[in-house]
Amino acid sequence: MKVLLVNGSPHKEGCTYTALAEVGAALNQSGIGTDVFWIGNKPLSGCIACKSCIQKNRCVFDDTVNEFLELAGDYDGFVFGTPVHWGGAAGAITSFLDRVFYADLNGGGSRFLLKPATAVMSARRAGTTATWDQMNKYFGLMQMPIITSRYWNMVHGAKPEDVKQDAEGLQTMRVLGRNMAWFLRCKEAGEKAGVHLPEQEPMTFTNFIR
Repeated sequence: MKVLLVNGSPHKEGCTYTALAEVGAALNQSGIGTDVFWIGNKPLSGCIACKSCIQKNRCVFDDTVNEFLELAGDYDGFVFGTPVHWGGAAGAITSFLDRVFYADLNGGGSRFLLKPATAVMSARRAGTTATWDQMNKYFGLMQMPIITSRYWNMVHGAKPEDVKQDAEGLQTMRVLGRNMAWFLRCKEAGEKAGVHLPEQEPMTFTNFIR
């Protein structure tokens, strides 16, 4: 089994990466493989609702979103990391996730269905809990079980060296990794015992205009 750690920071090995690395180490110690996917630091457009993904099962903009979509189906779980720049998830990871999940949902929703997901946040001081709420909305919409830790999934520091001194934050990351590993093992055991994924109904879309 493998989990993909998605680094949504413009810094490849900054504070967000430091938090993800701690989660990854705990997963590895529990026998779960990990890879890191960096969304990069080039501008990422937001979704323009062109709905080309309905036919293409990928985004009309060919950038790291499509690179990620090509890989995602091979992984059993996901950890999405984001810095907090202004009281919420960073702009790039927000655009990234908007397009990733919109493309998958319109294309049939097969890459992420009932695969566990979690988010980790890195901030100098505040905005992490609001960001956690924001990130979890993606997973709830995509039928992805949300993995939690013993505290909200956050670390604090202005630079990686600071994060490495956040003893409680790093412990939270380790517990999160072990919890993710436990869930994946339980899911694997259920599948081996003949417990199948629930039947899916076609999507029904409504609005408030009658």
